[in-house]
Order: sequence, then C-alpha cells, then structure tokens
Amino acid sequence: MNSKIYILIAFVFMFYVDKTFAQGCDGGDLTASDSTSTINVKVFGYIQPQYDYNFTDGNENSFKFKRARIGVRGKVHEDFSYYFMLETSPFIGSSGDAYLMDAFVTYDKYSWARVSVGSFKQPFSLDVSTPCNALTTIDRSIVADQLVAPQRDFGLMVIGGNNYTKFNYAVALMNGRGLKVKDDNTKKDIIGRLTYRLTNYLTVGGSFRYGYPVPNNNDDSRTSVGGEFALHLDKLQIQGEYIYDEGAYFSGASGGCGSIPVALGERRDGAYIMAYYNVNEKLQPVIKYEFFDPDLDLKDDGSYMERLTFGANYFFNDKVRLQINYQANIQTVVNVDDDALLAQIQVKF
Repeated sequence: MNSKIYILIAFVFMFYVDKTFAQGCDGGDLTASDSTSTINVKVFGYIQPQYDYNFTDGNENSFKFKRARIGVRGKVHEDFSYYFMLETSPFIGSSGDAYLMDAFVTYDKYSWARVSVGSFKQPFSLDVSTPCNALTTIDRSIVADQLVAPQRDFGLMVIGGNNYTKFNYAVALMNGRGLKVKDDNTKKDIIGRLTYRLTNYLTVGGSFRYGYPVPNNNDDSRTSVGGEFALHLDKLQIQGEYIYDEGAYFSGASGGCGSIPVALGERRDGAYIMAYYNVNEKLQPVIKYEFFDPDLDLKDDGSYMERLTFGANYFFNDKVRLQINYQANIQTVVNVDDDALLAQIQVKF
C-alpha cells in the first residue's frame, strides 16, 4: 500500500451512533449500556418489500423482498445474553430458502471485554456494521458489499466499550468461509475495528482483516484495511469510508445481502461519501457518491464503477419507513444505460 492509503486511514473520521458495533442486523445490543437489569425475551424482525425499475434495454422491473427477517433475543442470566435471527427472503442466498443468519451467545459481565461466540457480522466497516434496517440508502456501498465478503461468519469476538465511552473496539477470530459452509482449512481470520470519539460531533476509527479466504488453502492470504469518516452537525450528517484490499480471494464467497460478486485483481479499493439532512422527524433527503475499482493494476477495462445516488427517506413513525433512491451509474469507458430507480417500504416489529 502506498502512503496515501495510510494517511487516509489515519485521519478519517466517522459519525458515532449507539449501533456502531452491531453484531446482528437488528442492531439492538443487550450489552451496550451500563445497566445490569434483566431484559425480557423479545421477538423482533422487519420486512422490506421493494420495487426495482432498471433503465436498461427492455426496462427490466420487478417486485421483491430485499429482506424478511425474524429473530429473538434476551438474557438467560445476568451475565449471558443471546441473539438469534433467520433470513426468510427468497431473494437473498444462493438457494432462495430461509436460513440461519445470526446466532450468538454473549458473556457480558465486563463492559470492556464482552465475549460473543457463534455466527455474526465481521467487525469490519462502518457500512457493514450499520444494522440493515437503519441504512440511509436502500443498498450498502458497492465497496462494502464486494470487499467485505463474506460479511457474516462463525467465530469468537471480544467487544469493549459501550454507548457512553469514547473508545470502542471489537476483535474477532473467525473461520473465514462464511455461513452455510464448513470450515475447510486450518487457518483463521483475524478481524478488528476500533473507534474513538474526539468530540460530540466527531469520532475517528478504522478496520483491519488478515485471513485465508481460499478453500483448502493455508498459504494464500488476504489483507484488508479500512477507514471511516462522518460528521454530525445538528440536522446535517456526513459519513464516508475507504477500503483497500489485496491478496487472495474466493469468488464463491457471497457478496453482501445477495449482491453478485465481481472478479477481483491482486489489489482493489473503493470508497463512498454520503450526506443526509433531517428536515424534520419525518423527511430525510440523502445523496451518496461512491466508486469501486476491482483491479487497481488494470486501467480502462470497463470494470471500474462509479455511482451517484439521490433519494429520500420518509418516516411515517418509528416502525414504518419509505425509501426512494435513484442510482445514476457513471460510465467512464463505454456509455451504457443502466441507471435504476428503487422504492422500498420497511416495517419493523
């Protein structure tokens, strides 16, 4: 990596929210506060019906479920909590069947060393760590969906800090193969993320990953680093992220939330910056620019991607939200009509 990447990582910053280290897609963390009171069992979930209109030849359009998830969480002892969630959407996953997504047990006696074991999100990237029902745009960034793969895995994670501390961290030892498959090498991936809240408006942070992603291969490694930034100024919020990735990768690893993985070169990177404004408690316009380069050693081959997303979120209440996004894909080599208009309504329970 060149010096510019290290500078980006060292000086990036991010918007601090209480779901920063969400392990599951609901984002509720039973151990995120200093309270020791027992939390009752809670059944929760959300559905996201969606309509896509693609401005391609033939103007493809379709109704689908982005996500349809149901889970349960709670405490069985003052020091142990659990979290369990199923994905039932037929549009996520290779088979279209419902499957176990998150399932972990947490020993949470100590705020600075809570230990979780099971299946959960990798502690890498602000975008990935944001709960799926709290995403500001319908789709995550391209770079997060392509390079933080698999986004979920089996392993053990130690988390420190809570909503009230300036410093938070998460470090995990994981199989590196993702969900629904058996680990087939003897090496493990080490993944981590940390943040530090500098002021009430600004928090700095970064992520790292070192692992062995290729099945039956203990030799070819992969290294990833990321930096996050965001700023919270009253009603205006700006956040962004940069990820650099190099080394081996497995093309069979699923992308984030059903995205189709693309072919990668030896070195790849990408970033996004997003701004949104809370006009009032109901209306939230948003704009996001992003790029993704799957092979830094190839130029003008047509694989480089840029996208500008315009949209708005409308909150009927704290349980029902409507999102509308227009994705303008920016062509740099050959002009292709592939913009898209997405509309999604979300109901949480």
